Amino acid sequence: MPDLEYAHIVVSSSIGTMLRLQSFTVGPFAENPYLLSCTETNHALLVDPGDSPELLWQAIVAAQVKLVAIVLTHAHLDHVGAVEAIRRRAQTPVYLHPADNELLANVVAQGRMFGLELTPVAPAERQLAHGDRITCGQLELHVLHTPGHSPGSVCLYLPAEQTLIAGDTLFQRSVGRTDLPGGDAQELFRSIETQLWPLPDDVRVYPGHGPATMIGEEREFNPFVGARASWGR
Repeated sequence: MPDLEYAHIVVSSSIGTMLRLQSFTVGPFAENPYLLSCTETNHALLVDPGDSPELLWQAIVAAQVKLVAIVLTHAHLDHVGAVEAIRRRAQTPVYLHPADNELLANVVAQGRMFGLELTPVAPAERQLAHGDRITCGQLELHVLHTPGHSPGSVCLYLPAEQTLIAGDTLFQRSVGRTDLPGGDAQELFRSIETQLWPLPDDVRVYPGHGPATMIGEEREFNPFVGARASWGR
């Protein structure tokens, strides 16, 4: 996939007391990877490196952090295109829910569906499960299994920082598409209602595409699954 032609950093911000979050937009699908680092220890996680490995690696080096893991919210092609390059350079494990192992194994075929030539991605070293806790320095991420966009989709919730990395489960005024293999609209709606709507209103949502939003806003106004939903029901 193309590298710097499509890539640019869109956000670099400090949230709470220990979380530094950098957001990027990369690749032809305008996907958002995230670099989360602990300001106390300089340990970091890279979430969904979908493209532009050189830009992402330069950001890791510039941030002067130790990358301890690559975490995938799911295994669609636009979220995994830079995994191998970053994994080799950082010598760090990849985390993925096992329900998406088949998607990851078939990433080359996924690319051909969109006229793209991708390199194979090796299996994840670590399996995610609902309720898992991932630690990164002083940060703790809670794994929420949210199938529907894909069977193994997860969101990553940092309660102390009131932050949610939503992958392609929830977007600003939208939800993840369910017309790809393994997608299920009713399961997606159920995941959002049972796993995301109970979160506090002021949790900031960082999605896999598009701008950030808030749980309270989406619970009220999301046209697919909010309180005033007019589509998808």
